[in-house]
Amino acid sequence: MDEEVLGPQSGPMETFESLVRAEFTPKNTYLNTASNALLPARTVAALQGAVRIRAEGRSLDPLFADVEACRAAYARLAGVPAGRVAAGATVALHTALIAASLPPGAEVLTAEGDFTSVLNPFHARGDLKVRAVPLERLADSVRPGTALVAVSAAQSADGRIADLAALREAARVHGARTYVDFSQAAGWLPVTADAYDYSVTITFKWLLGPHGAAFLVVPEDFGDLTPVQAGWVAGENPWDSCYGPVTELARSARRFDTSPALFDYVGLRASLGLVEELGVDAIRAHDLALADRFRAGLGSLGHRPVPAPGSPIVSVPGLGRLQPQLAEAGIQVSNRAGNLRASFHVYNTADDVDRLLDALSG
Repeated sequence: MDEEVLGPQSGPMETFESLVRAEFTPKNTYLNTASNALLPARTVAALQGAVRIRAEGRSLDPLFADVEACRAAYARLAGVPAGRVAAGATVALHTALIAASLPPGAEVLTAEGDFTSVLNPFHARGDLKVRAVPLERLADSVRPGTALVAVSAAQSADGRIADLAALREAARVHGARTYVDFSQAAGWLPVTADAYDYSVTITFKWLLGPHGAAFLVVPEDFGDLTPVQAGWVAGENPWDSCYGPVTELARSARRFDTSPALFDYVGLRASLGLVEELGVDAIRAHDLALADRFRAGLGSLGHRPVPAPGSPIVSVPGLGRLQPQLAEAGIQVSNRAGNLRASFHVYNTADDVDRLLDALSG
């Protein structure tokens, strides 16, 4: 957005606020991005346009181009070349790909209570040694023989942030691979995907996209992964790989792609563009200021949230039961394991925080 629109005295904050105001018009107090984000207006328009393409029988080629544009945009956010990014549908499917690469008896170290999609494919194998420890002890629990450490960068249930620097060092010392899920972090926390063997994220939370798209970052040499899920889109020349076995896999991480939900990538391209325009650093500052305001207000009401400094997710033990009545009052939060979980993002304001605090004080 240029100065002509914003006015000659406009600064970065006004640009941020102007972009947000132009894109979001929530009809209630929405504090539930950790479940799924509101869609920007540009994303809604893109989705409507994609539907018209299908309805009118026009070529779908532009929609496939959107998949590649999204791959490139996420690569920029993650700080890696686009050739290291695979496009899929869910974290669980990407985790299953990694689980399939491990030899029988391999030890996988995980965090207690982490999100199921990061964990269950390892358990489903049935022949792996899956060990769970408290998040705070994860780095200290890496040991000789640990093959892989799998963890969410920010915990879905309560927003706690993993000590990824300590984890990287411990994995390096013991020769373990690392798998980090940025689903609750990408969009507000800088993603340094190159620091890990594998990393993953879905895109319908902090990246503001529709449901149905997820990205996996792999090493340049693809690590130990075998493209067991490969279909025609995983071919070096996809349109020549539609029939019979794929004779030549893509020379990039696209060999790990699964057939894309095209509408989702059309919308996601618009959403990722907005995230890049706003800037992850500015988003983080905005989100954390609101979360800190909420934590301070909770303290004045006598409530103690789960300690999660530096996270826009705030979880309050014992208050999850209030979620239905808050929803009736037009305030959207989550009930997670009995905890009230509020999560703050770009479209939220200080007034949203205060409205929730007022509701909790009644």
